[in-house]
Amino acid sequence: MKIAIVNDMPMAIEALRRALAFEPAHQVVWVASDGAEAVRRCAELTPDLILMDLIMPVMDGVEATRQIMASTPCAIVVVTVDREQNVHRVFEAMGHGALDVVDTPAIGGGNPREAAAPLLRKILNIGWLIGQRGTREPAVATPIRATAQRQGLVAIGSSAGGPAALELLLKGLPVNFPAAIVLVQHVDQIFAAGMAEWLSSACGLPVRLARQGEPPRSGTVLLAGTNHHIRLLKNGTLAYTAEPVNEIYRPSIDVFFESVAHYWNGDAVGVLLTGMGRDGAQGLKTMRQQGYLTIAQDQQSCAVYGMPKAAADIDAAVEVRALDTIAPRLREVFAQ
Repeated sequence: MKIAIVNDMPMAIEALRRALAFEPAHQVVWVASDGAEAVRRCAELTPDLILMDLIMPVMDGVEATRQIMASTPCAIVVVTVDREQNVHRVFEAMGHGALDVVDTPAIGGGNPREAAAPLLRKILNIGWLIGQRGTREPAVATPIRATAQRQGLVAIGSSAGGPAALELLLKGLPVNFPAAIVLVQHVDQIFAAGMAEWLSSACGLPVRLARQGEPPRSGTVLLAGTNHHIRLLKNGTLAYTAEPVNEIYRPSIDVFFESVAHYWNGDAVGVLLTGMGRDGAQGLKTMRQQGYLTIAQDQQSCAVYGMPKAAADIDAAVEVRALDTIAPRLREVFAQ
């Protein structure tokens, strides 16, 4: 993979180079010391992946990500030495299209290969995401929709560009929104709690991580919070599971949407937002086949038109909507 490094700290650049050297297939094609230089270099030679620092002179990583995704889009992973201090910047960058975030590998002490492993795993995942990958056959299960439980559920999946899209969508819903909401966003579990806190403070609705064994209920927005998949069980509660282990997207939107299609007993709406790849498309189609309303974000309002496009290509979405019209539509659906 052709990789670019954007960082103004020589030690961080060296740490990244050493980590990448453990995988001979990776090639560093250029290094930029600030965001403005990165925008120029990316226009001259667009890499497969950019490892983007957040705090830099001239132009920070958030603005550089925004400009690159608008002009010469490519996969971007935020690399930071202090995720707790930079949590809001991390999700701003992801809102502009950054795919993921990872700590800068440590230099000195310990096992260098172990220190490099989290970064190399992220890059392996990105390679899957930007490569050609076939659709997964949905799991076969018997739908058990009953009429006794009529609570509503909004199942939302998002990836690159998702944090900003989720903020805007949730801001459009009232605090007394009558349906339960569960979010599946492609984000590493070490950042999930920070994302929940950020969304909660930004949108005004209570957002927290989903807990093992709890049912979705109105009044609190639940966010998938581990690197395992989240699914709805037959008894109506949520569970984290490592299966399917070969699913590259973790947590997988497809896995959650399909479990909703098969096991939710009330009314439900599936919403697939901005993201790279095709996770969620097949699951959204399964929900549509079970008679649920399904919505995909339109191309014009997407930071990355990958997952919603995959859904549109297989006719998984009943409606294709601009981001700012999705919340009003949800209010309308659950008005009764």
